[in-house]
Amino acid sequence: MSESAAHHDGAGRRALVTGATGYIGSRLVPALLERGWTVRVLTRDADKVSDRTWVERAEVVEGDATSRTDLAEALADVDVAYYLLHSMDSEGGFVERDREMARTFGRAAFEAEVGRIVYLSGLHPHEGPLSDHLASRVEVGDLLMASGVPTAVLQAAIILGSGSASFEMLRHLTSRLPVMVTPKWLDNRIQPIAVRDVLHYLVGAADLPPDVNRTLDVGGPDVLTYREMITRFARLAGMFPRTIVTVPVLTPRLASQWVGFVTPVPTGLAKPLVESLLHEVVCEESDVDELVGPPPGGALGYDRAVTDAIAGDGADPRPEPGTVDPARVTAADPAWAGGGRGAGS
Repeated sequence: MSESAAHHDGAGRRALVTGATGYIGSRLVPALLERGWTVRVLTRDADKVSDRTWVERAEVVEGDATSRTDLAEALADVDVAYYLLHSMDSEGGFVERDREMARTFGRAAFEAEVGRIVYLSGLHPHEGPLSDHLASRVEVGDLLMASGVPTAVLQAAIILGSGSASFEMLRHLTSRLPVMVTPKWLDNRIQPIAVRDVLHYLVGAADLPPDVNRTLDVGGPDVLTYREMITRFARLAGMFPRTIVTVPVLTPRLASQWVGFVTPVPTGLAKPLVESLLHEVVCEESDVDELVGPPPGGALGYDRAVTDAIAGDGADPRPEPGTVDPARVTAADPAWAGGGRGAGS
């Protein structure tokens, strides 16, 4: 067995996955089970995971991540806890709500003597002000790292895969607007990452030594502007070339309403995604490849990641997570994801 294969063997160990109904969580659970982990999921509504093919192989705790009692039950005898919770609505109060939830979770994980927390956050610049959502994600990571439980905060920019909200926004903007009048921040640089590689790093982070309590930037090999991502997406999807005209003034609020108007991505979800595009999001270090090890064969480039993602579009019925390449749309993803007719493109 190679070192990296041995490295990610979870035999005899238990992982708790929160956010198991979400985009990453629904793909992480089967990935952990495949590596021999005993997996427990915490969900507010057990019915929401009852259709997953993995449900018989996992432990399901029905409860709320804001409840100390529910968390104590969910975190008992857990070696690693995956924190995949954050508010994606843009209504007031989400900053305080996410702060309180992270504090409560960190305290409960510490009391339960959990060996490690792994949190997926957003890549962000270290200079200048951040959008409310990105700043909140950063704060959540800081609170978890301060919990007394060794924490790995993986920071990713756009995750490339069908079902990922940021990928679906890119897909729908490209397919619906042959000519786009866009904000000038479309020329900001971004370092996207394939969902396959995010899962590799998430699984691998479980094995980090206890003295690792820090953020780790994760990204693919390509640094592109959003404009270049749109142009390449159109080519890979066999569409006519897109014409992109940038204008200096289009506020994030207007831009997110515009995204909500021209794509099926809900406006509440579009706002944090649009806000994150105001920043250049490029990895500032690549320590994760030394600490966890790179994905087998290396991280996927943008073109390959997009090609893998759109290869499963229009599948009917949609496959279960864990039964196909994680880049493809699955039965766990929202109806507006995955191209195809159901997504309205």
